Amino acid sequence: MRPRRSTPYEIEGNPPGLPYIVLNEVAERFSFAGMSTILVVFMTTYMVDATGARATIPEPQAKAWFHAFAAAVYFFPLLGSVLADAFLGKYRTIYWLSIVYCLGHLALAVDGTRHGLLLGLGLIAVGSGGIKPCVAAHLGDQFGEANAHRVERTFTWFYFAINIGSVLAIVSTPLLLDIYGPHVAFGVPGLLMLVAALVFRGGRDVYVHAPPAGIGFVKKLFSRDGLGSMGRLIALYAFVSVFWSLFSQTGSAWVLQAQRMDRFVFGVELLPAQIQAVQPILALIMIPASTYLLYPALRRIVEPTPVRRIGIGMALIVVVFALIAGVEAMIVAGAAPSIAWHLVAYVLLTMAEVLVAVTCIELSYVSAPESMKSFVMALFALSVALGNVFTSAINFVIAGEDGGHLLEGAAYYLFFAGMMAATLLLYVPFARWFQARPAPVGS
Repeated sequence: MRPRRSTPYEIEGNPPGLPYIVLNEVAERFSFAGMSTILVVFMTTYMVDATGARATIPEPQAKAWFHAFAAAVYFFPLLGSVLADAFLGKYRTIYWLSIVYCLGHLALAVDGTRHGLLLGLGLIAVGSGGIKPCVAAHLGDQFGEANAHRVERTFTWFYFAINIGSVLAIVSTPLLLDIYGPHVAFGVPGLLMLVAALVFRGGRDVYVHAPPAGIGFVKKLFSRDGLGSMGRLIALYAFVSVFWSLFSQTGSAWVLQAQRMDRFVFGVELLPAQIQAVQPILALIMIPASTYLLYPALRRIVEPTPVRRIGIGMALIVVVFALIAGVEAMIVAGAAPSIAWHLVAYVLLTMAEVLVAVTCIELSYVSAPESMKSFVMALFALSVALGNVFTSAINFVIAGEDGGHLLEGAAYYLFFAGMMAATLLLYVPFARWFQARPAPVGS
């Protein structure tokens, strides 16, 4: 067995392990986006019982289960980051949790009952969530001083690859579900996850394998610098979790709303879940646009500091949910509004995502101690989990026994818009404190 390299290649070009990591990420993103895109439609339309008879669940419960799953996916990065940084190292953590991930897809593909759903989603949450904080960090480990200038461009292409995988999955898996049913629709993302695991394993002899820190990780975690850095960020993430409570509903409430809209675009009828493909496409456009257009424009009014960007993003998503509430009001009145309303909402939503998510990632890397980058990114993922926990809990609480719910029509979306507006009011004084309080020395 060839000894594994633990120090970066000091070369001018790209690291030899780079293609394996990027191709793995394309396939992994396809598998996750494809599965999650059709999840709510499957639960409300296709799910069966042990006899094969149709056994679907009401929309409020489907939304609640979707967000409970999303919360679990963004909780398990804590497990993955600790395994990678302290015990197994990034490569072994990613590879073995990818196998767990594949088993989850297999369960969904072969068993269309509630038991298969729960088993599949549980395994996928552990696998997908566990590798989330590790892949980007493993990518960064491949670079040394000689090619450090290539890191920024590489991460741009890495992000591009993620969104390409998402777009392809969001467009294709609803079609597979509509034409071939859930076994094929869940099976294809499962095959792509198997491909992702095999491609990743193919680079094992050329990767740089950064060794786990062992007990040193724990010491750093509970040091003054570690606790100080995390305390500031955890307080920020508490506010951001409310943003994710609204944002994540594009995969649940928005899909269900799209079923009742006029989905014809240029003479072609889109499936309800396919409209989500707009979001990753817009993200590819808006990230450079925010750097070269949005932020320079904001500087004419006020300096777009990180905390201000996050606040503007929060305000934007309030507007988005007010718009979606208006769409719901039109549907309740007997009209079938155009899906173009969702396109407008996605433009504003993606702008809000760039302002909040990208800025939080930037703050996380700047504020975290060098040896805790993966763990702090896992804490950021936890804010997504908390947002989904809240949305799931609300949908369980409002679900009625007759399949209806307490927040009917536009009131559902206005509730979340009001909650975000109230959070924004509390965020303003916090942002002043956060900006005035520098990160701990040594971070």
